[in-house]
Amino acid sequence: MPVSKISNYFSSYKNLLWVSLITVPVSAVIGSAVALFLWLLSWAIHYRFAHTWLLYLLPLAGIAIHFAYKLYGKSSERGNNLIIDEIHQPGAGVPKRLAPLILVTTVITHLFGGSAGREGTAVQIGGSIAHWFGSMFKLDATAMRYLLTAGIAAGFGAVFGTPFTGMIFAVEVLTNGRVKYDALLPCLIAGFVGDITVSLWHVHHTAYHINYISAGLSNEGLLILKVIPASILFGLASLAFAEATHRIKKLFLAWFKHTWMIPLVGALIIIALTFIIGKPDYLSLGVDPEHPGAVTIVSAFNPNGADPFSWLWKLIYTAITLGTGFKGGEVTPLFYIGATLGNTLAGLLSAPVSLFAALGFIAVFSGATKTPIACTIMGIELFGPHYTLFFALACFVAYLFSGRMGIYNSQLRDFTHLSYFKEKLFKYKP
Repeated sequence: MPVSKISNYFSSYKNLLWVSLITVPVSAVIGSAVALFLWLLSWAIHYRFAHTWLLYLLPLAGIAIHFAYKLYGKSSERGNNLIIDEIHQPGAGVPKRLAPLILVTTVITHLFGGSAGREGTAVQIGGSIAHWFGSMFKLDATAMRYLLTAGIAAGFGAVFGTPFTGMIFAVEVLTNGRVKYDALLPCLIAGFVGDITVSLWHVHHTAYHINYISAGLSNEGLLILKVIPASILFGLASLAFAEATHRIKKLFLAWFKHTWMIPLVGALIIIALTFIIGKPDYLSLGVDPEHPGAVTIVSAFNPNGADPFSWLWKLIYTAITLGTGFKGGEVTPLFYIGATLGNTLAGLLSAPVSLFAALGFIAVFSGATKTPIACTIMGIELFGPHYTLFFALACFVAYLFSGRMGIYNSQLRDFTHLSYFKEKLFKYKP
């Protein structure tokens, strides 16, 4: 091997090792910030439970968020897409104000009843803090890309308590159809350090349980046949969510010349829908119940724990909330949509409710984010390894039926492997 190549290899591994060492303190800071965010989020949600009139101030909250980003946010408005773009093409930078701005505005969204999640906020906190550290250490473009990817892993692993998922999600979400594993070591470190840091701050995650006991793969043929059509519907639900969110954003931008009116109208629609439905179950995060008998992600794991169209209402609420400028993530609402849809399909297919709720939980997320490997691992981390075949089947089928475009516009697409198989298929002659 030429000396120049040996030198390049040595330089590359030295760079990766240096970033991996930096990742430890960076991820600890990210984990601490995520712990603060989760504590504030829990406070905001339960405070609104006790003061239901706060929902009527959602229009004012939306206007405040709009002007906060307009006056101080600059490029921060692009959120997760900004971080993904910076990883693909370094240069524009990730503003330091991104982390505190998204943290505060997400808490405001939930305090006043907006239907949003928390993953986007954690990822943006991770990316912003990682970029700040990278700038402080004067990292080159390659090292900065590694550290930003690790920042995503730390934020995701910390917010859900799933370090392995955070590791794979960070490298898988960047390009739909192709996974680059060069940043895997710092992402592994980041996911675990972020998760451990949250635990050290005594912030706990919601526990989910599957009550179904598998009879062994040889006896599960009929159940597998039921999982496949359900997973197709999970993928179509992912597609519907992504399309609805993108289209609402485009439509409102076309309809309103004064953009501050967009969150105002979006909030009024949310309030009106809550009056029409007659219950607040589709507001905010959807994890903790606002009243006895409320439909939540947790309740969806039990028979009669969701209404037949709970998934559709949550899809509509979240698409309006995020499409009109409120802040937060998409993933927890996707969990809600998937779990409640799984609950409904289990009743129609005479299938185990808790198992199908879990499959919907991860499969709708898989289709919307184009991360079937990470979502399969999430199923294992959250629900145990006994159902791995079902998890993988649901996530990959949903991925295949969710269209080519996910919820992240900056996610690159590489389908050369599909083109290869298509070419081989049509050239094959028996």
